[in-house]
Amino acid sequence: MFGRLLLAGATAPGVRRTVLAIPGSSRVVSRFIAGESQADAIRAAEHLTREGFKVTIDHLGEDTTDLEQATAAADSSVALLDAVYANGLAASTEVSIKLTALGLALPDGEAIAFENAARIVRRAAEVGTTVTVDMEDHTKTAVTLAVVRRLREIQPTTGLVLQAYLHRTPHDIDEFAAAGARIRICKGAYNEPETVALTSRSEIDRGYELCLTKLFASNAYPMVATHDPKLIALAASLAQRHGKNAGDFEYQLLNGIRPDEQQKLVESGATVRVYLPYGSQWYGYMMRRMAEKPANLALFLKAMSSRS
Repeated sequence: MFGRLLLAGATAPGVRRTVLAIPGSSRVVSRFIAGESQADAIRAAEHLTREGFKVTIDHLGEDTTDLEQATAAADSSVALLDAVYANGLAASTEVSIKLTALGLALPDGEAIAFENAARIVRRAAEVGTTVTVDMEDHTKTAVTLAVVRRLREIQPTTGLVLQAYLHRTPHDIDEFAAAGARIRICKGAYNEPETVALTSRSEIDRGYELCLTKLFASNAYPMVATHDPKLIALAASLAQRHGKNAGDFEYQLLNGIRPDEQQKLVESGATVRVYLPYGSQWYGYMMRRMAEKPANLALFLKAMSSRS
């Protein structure tokens, strides 16, 4: 219930204004967000790479309302890929994209989003890295999968995100888990109805276990997006069972969340990729992170009240 309230707050302008008005909010946000500029993201990626991590950079932004904005969002991702290449980060750093930022909600949005995403995917291939297409709320799932099918015809390494709490996800794993296919499995971070998604925390955990088991049993390249120690341990056990080495799958963890545990995973020899968001539109992202795990809210409030 509490998580649902937070998710509702992610789209409530009054709540957003209140959070933004709290003294010190930007200082706290900086723990989780790389910064507002591309240069901030590149600096953070360089630091993480030196620490042994891989990185996926996400320029925060959703719900583009006109064609000019969609084109600018695609231009930004291409420029980000150019900066990744110029700074020698292509071997360790990829880019995550959201189709709503690329025009999905516009008239003829699927075609617009595909053309913008295709331009990004082609540039990523040219500079020697990859792109992962983020998943959004359930109303966008089918069209996102349709776009990814076409993007994989251009570049088979294009990554896909599937959300374990959706009832349809086990079937989607069966369809998309081809040999070498890069699939990020996360619990899900949108306020979805019971008709399309699991809603209790225990059900979502069991759903994640099921999806993770199916993914590791396939020939896909699993990207395990969770901070739950039990699920991280399950992934390690499944990897051993199915003969997957450290280079055959990876953990994907959020910037600023349990950094000590992230470092321990790297030191154990695991492949760990940090999800590194940047940009001014951080509010919705932060609210979804707190809804996923209320302990994140406690961390946020503690930091907000600290003067250190």
